[in-house]
Amino acid sequence: MTQNDMASYYARFDAMAEQLGGRRALQSLLQVGPSALSNYRNRGHIPADKLQRLQSEAKMRGLLLHPDTLELSNHKAPVILLIITGGVAAYKALELARRLGDAGAIVRGVMTKSAQQFITPLALSALTGEKTYTELFDLTDEQEMGHIRLAREAELVLVAPATANFIAKMAQGMADDLASTLCLASTAPIAIAPAMNPAMWAHPATQANLSILAARGVHQIGPDAGDTACGEIGTGRLTAPDEIARTVMKLITPADKPLSGQHIIVTSGPTFEPIDPVRFIGNHSSGQQGHAIARACAALGAQVTLVSGPVSVPDPEDVKIVHIQTAQEMLAAVEAALPATGFIGCAAVADWRPAQFADSKMKKQSHSHIPALELVENPDILAHIAHHKNRPNLVVGFAAETENVAAYASEKRRRKGCDWILANPVHQERGTVFGASMNDIIYITETDNESWGPLTKTDIADRLALKIAAFFTNA
Repeated sequence: MTQNDMASYYARFDAMAEQLGGRRALQSLLQVGPSALSNYRNRGHIPADKLQRLQSEAKMRGLLLHPDTLELSNHKAPVILLIITGGVAAYKALELARRLGDAGAIVRGVMTKSAQQFITPLALSALTGEKTYTELFDLTDEQEMGHIRLAREAELVLVAPATANFIAKMAQGMADDLASTLCLASTAPIAIAPAMNPAMWAHPATQANLSILAARGVHQIGPDAGDTACGEIGTGRLTAPDEIARTVMKLITPADKPLSGQHIIVTSGPTFEPIDPVRFIGNHSSGQQGHAIARACAALGAQVTLVSGPVSVPDPEDVKIVHIQTAQEMLAAVEAALPATGFIGCAAVADWRPAQFADSKMKKQSHSHIPALELVENPDILAHIAHHKNRPNLVVGFAAETENVAAYASEKRRRKGCDWILANPVHQERGTVFGASMNDIIYITETDNESWGPLTKTDIADRLALKIAAFFTNA
């Protein structure tokens, strides 16, 4: 922490201690001496078990202690609908329910029939202090709390663990049991914590379903890599319950809008350069990453203009969208959107376009006659904006590379004149970047070089948006 960060932490620690009865009361509650308490304050860190005791004490007083900020609020405890689906990792959902409760949330459990093969509703109810729901057509429950009301009263729906089967049901909009019906009926944010065999996780069907959910704004937490219950090693382990709980509480905790007042232009997707009315030069960009970035910046309060090439992902809400086809149209749309305080060039712009456009379809005449296709260079949008007379304060580019990723990207940043560049390795064998829900990123500035990933494209977008917010806050 910087000196200013530590000063802020001291003030928040002291305020928290005073609200909970003073330092002597904290010593008694945590069963530590004055020197240990001073160490917690001076080091800027409270051990996890001690923090849980503080949160439990705050909860008994009708307060909510935010673990990251140490701020106490008397806001109504948030309701989280915890949907547990069938998988070996279901037993970890009991620990997750306890962690969410310690963080100040009211947890209402829902279990599928498959989940009940691993844990019992009684065990979950014992930890949450709430009834656990299992049946869609339970007349008593429909009188006490119908499934629509159960869905609408939650501030967030969390599916953990989320099996491959349940993810598929969500993607297709099925509603054949209580759990899937609640996901369809809820207007609250939805988060999933997948857990499955590594081969099932890597299967194109699962990745396609995850892409659909990500495009709808579903938050994805994990999974992690390591040993799985089936004995195989790979990605598919449920993320640790404490990490899931931390992420969920951040999603539902009201946050400041640090990008309020900023206008950020984001480019996304591919460009299609027509050869004739039928054919074009293009690439495999899906637009998932660029659209996620636009959505993340808007969530932090920015005015966002999204200039998008042809993509199948839906337009994000709360942004101005401009649809284009070619690189020249994209450049014109970006210039029309200026002035802006930030520019993020995430689009995979075609480097070349045909010199001539054929008015009619070019016919295949014979095997020996192959028409020559003359290409000309497209405008370099990133370099153009980086040297524009109305240059935004922050210019960010992307670089998809297959080798020497960091070196090539660093050279590109200098050559283009942008402030930051995000390099993403294209792993053909892993199917990352184009069309996948996951991404690897190397964040490169003049002084920094950080590896991010593998993370979901939504998580990459959130991390970048926070970096941008910090840039403008410290500018």
